[in-house]
Amino acid sequence: MQAIDIQNTTIGVSYPPFVIAEMSGNHNQSLERALEIVEAAAKTGVQALKLQTYRADTMTLDIDEGEFYIDDPNSLWHGNSLYQLYQQAYTPWEWHKPIFDRCQELGMIGFSTPFDATAVDFLESLDVPCYKIASFENTDLPLIRKVASTGKPMIISTGMATIAELDETVRTAREAGCKDLVLLKCTSTYPATPDDTNLLTIPHLRKLFNGQVGLSDHTMGIGVAVASVALGATVIEKHFTLSRADGGVDSAFSMEPEEMQQLVIESERAWQSLGRIQYGSTVAEKESLKFRRSLYITKDMKAGDCLTEDKLKAVRPGWGLSPKYYELLLGKSVKKDVKMGTPVSWNILL
Repeated sequence: MQAIDIQNTTIGVSYPPFVIAEMSGNHNQSLERALEIVEAAAKTGVQALKLQTYRADTMTLDIDEGEFYIDDPNSLWHGNSLYQLYQQAYTPWEWHKPIFDRCQELGMIGFSTPFDATAVDFLESLDVPCYKIASFENTDLPLIRKVASTGKPMIISTGMATIAELDETVRTAREAGCKDLVLLKCTSTYPATPDDTNLLTIPHLRKLFNGQVGLSDHTMGIGVAVASVALGATVIEKHFTLSRADGGVDSAFSMEPEEMQQLVIESERAWQSLGRIQYGSTVAEKESLKFRRSLYITKDMKAGDCLTEDKLKAVRPGWGLSPKYYELLLGKSVKKDVKMGTPVSWNILL
């Protein structure tokens, strides 16, 4: 499974998780706030910040009834038409360059999710280093082909897609020129619950498509994302905001700066802990071996005395023979005087 390089940052199992902060519409239509989000994200240690590139009229039709109106009372966006929602959430295209420039100044990778061909052309004019395909667009094969034709790495969320659909998407991307592909396990509910996340899909995805895999996570907190690393996730994407209390289209399930910083720290710890298959003492454990139990003399003994249950005991530290010899040594005689607290060794026995 080949590692992927994006702007001199490597994605792969031999490297710390690649963490993406998703700004989405949490800028609340303020460029100043958008730049503050970039700066806050950089301080958390994430490797990348992602935007979404669309306009309301490239996403849907300006109709506020029927299937174009969000009437689900459980939806975060209840009471809006799709068009109104995308007008609130979109990132003005003229903001992209200053945002990407600020990312570069702060040592982060800036990139975006395009939602149609015009967005791809625009992002190409800004020379973005990679692309993300959203779950709701992972069956849009013309868009997949358009993005893949750039030859740049693609990160595709798998939310809602069947294996057959993913197979078609992956084949389309690779045939159209994409050499570097990451698939992100995703549950397309907002927020998502841990019991609906199904992280065991991650190693299955990797096996099926022989590539890098990760998690686009809409759950609250960091537990699910950290757990994904143990199952092979090399990329983690989480929505990010300055403060959920400030509101915004995606703020309810977005990470605040302190939480994102903890995710970066704990996901790297999880990755470090994977190590390799290891039995026996590690180098770090060598000093701990002396604190195992071992066999010691518990009473003063004269030469020729026999070892009995009241004179032989398995205790700490571990300088004597292993406790596994306890039954074997009972009844054996010592060949010299020994004091209480003497570690048992073969050379004190007859």
